[in-house]
Amino acid sequence: MERGNLNQVVGRLLGPAEPEVGCDVCFEELDRYVELELAGKDANAAIPGLRAHLDGCPACREEHESLRALVAGE
Repeated sequence: MERGNLNQVVGRLLGPAEPEVGCDVCFEELDRYVELELAGKDANAAIPGLRAHLDGCPACREEHESLRALVAGE
């Protein structure tokens, strides 16, 4: 197993080091989070716990990546 993959697996097993929101809050706040990110603002400070959730939830992370690409016009 590559070092990056091992770190990711261990991180998921240990859980987030900071407070984390749930999928419901993530879904409600994701639009605003992406807008803040693309505007160069501190989305993590504006919506605490959402980044930790995205790091640990593959479904929400995929939604974030798709929304960010769509809004950014990629």
